[in-house]
Amino acid sequence: MKDKKLLFDRKCHVLYSRPCKKEIRAKIALHYPAAEREVVWEQVQRQYAEFLSDWRTDLGGKQNFHNGVGGTYDCIAIMSYYVACKAVTSFREIEEMEENLILPVFRRLRFVDCNKPLWRKLMYRAFVRAKRGCDKWHDYEMTVAPYDKDDPIHYEFTSCPAAEFAIRHGLTDIMPALCNVDYASMELLHARLVRMTTCVNGCKCDYTICGDKDPYLKAHPEYRDEAGYRRNK
Repeated sequence: MKDKKLLFDRKCHVLYSRPCKKEIRAKIALHYPAAEREVVWEQVQRQYAEFLSDWRTDLGGKQNFHNGVGGTYDCIAIMSYYVACKAVTSFREIEEMEENLILPVFRRLRFVDCNKPLWRKLMYRAFVRAKRGCDKWHDYEMTVAPYDKDDPIHYEFTSCPAAEFAIRHGLTDIMPALCNVDYASMELLHARLVRMTTCVNGCKCDYTICGDKDPYLKAHPEYRDEAGYRRNK
């Protein structure tokens, strides 16, 4: 089915990104014979449109940066793929799909070193800018702690549309595969994420970010919990 024929309200919703479509179709090609691929892809498309038929309409459409590549709507598209192809896909495959969408931009920033004060301050400013976007759209409710040059960066989300969507549709089992990319992205900036809970398994998604040489990390070793989340003690 042509994307333009998908029936959903395009005044408030957006189509999955081209990279996301490419990623999903590549995975379909891995699991299904050529004669079945278009049928399976159309199942994913129809599931996506169905998901949007009664989804919240206040997320800002194309104007909201959270709705870009790898963002909220791509997460919904990946969950649509998961629903349509659950029999053949895997947790690691879903995790890999989100990594392939999110990590390219961070790989281009490999020169950033969060161990250095200048880069840490610039990273903090980037999070403050992100909070202004959240305050505008009230999609991710975000709080950023005041900057302290002698302390890691701290911020948190108390609301996350992707988590809200997963809870509503009984898809929380796949959320760790979408959330874990936060760890991988920070590692490309010579940084580390320390996180105890997310909006799915707690009341907030907490972020503590420090350089990968920061002694703070020794007190908070990382592990994977039984659901598959990368977390810290």
